[in-house]
Amino acid sequence: MSYHIQLFSIETKEREQAADNDSFFDREDNLASFTAKQTAELKERLLKYQYELVREDDSGSHFNHPDEDFGTVLLTEKGLYFNANLSENSIFEVGMTASEFTDTGEFAKYDPQQEGWEEF
Repeated sequence: MSYHIQLFSIETKEREQAADNDSFFDREDNLASFTAKQTAELKERLLKYQYELVREDDSGSHFNHPDEDFGTVLLTEKGLYFNANLSENSIFEVGMTASEFTDTGEFAKYDPQQEGWEEF
């Protein structure tokens, strides 16, 4: 088991809130795509946070971190998916990292376990 935290574009957040639909995330076409620039910047930022690109395949770019508390990451064209192990440290580190990625105002953090968007 693991703890999942997701990062989406602000547009996806706005769509989800307007839809008021419990199964919104079940349909990938509900999610707004990242721009090529956003994808490149997210990749670069992950590398600066010492995540290592493990592979790229049809599902996206897969990253690991040498410190297991930082979990693993999958970057797709529509989302950035963080997976933490169930330790308190890992959930904290992954949660903080995802929150830091929202600092540009382009992205929003969604925690499926809490069923909600991070609000400041």
